[in-house]
Amino acid sequence: MAQRLALQRLLALPTRGPLASHGRAFGTSAGRRSTFNVQDGSDFQNRVVNSPKPVVVDFHAQWCGPCKILGPRLEKLVAKQEGKVLMAKVDIDDHTDLAMEYEVGAVPTVLAMKNGDVVDKFVGIKDEDQLEAFLKKLIGA
Repeated sequence: MAQRLALQRLLALPTRGPLASHGRAFGTSAGRRSTFNVQDGSDFQNRVVNSPKPVVVDFHAQWCGPCKILGPRLEKLVAKQEGKVLMAKVDIDDHTDLAMEYEVGAVPTVLAMKNGDVVDKFVGIKDEDQLEAFLKKLIGA
């Protein structure tokens, strides 16, 4: 009975998606705190445009193969920066208005934003060395 109850509690815990951020967080790393999914236009304004830290904005889509390679690679490198830069993930299918506003014509598109302005941008997949150079340029290191 106790094992069944423990299993039910474990299965009830959300591990992904918007519900995962509610309640207690177990085993979060610095990478998780520096990367977030944009919820809507006002969330983008508050957490990206008004951010005191530089922000890398990853415009992606669930159906995009290169996005599935680039996203985790970029998240890992942002986490290595230990809070000097944040990463916002924007699904273009959920946020077409933001994609149009920032002239995203293909995915993945990655913007570097500082003080609310786009200071750099690339389209397509990059290797780790290129991504590190992109981040260092944004941070000013």
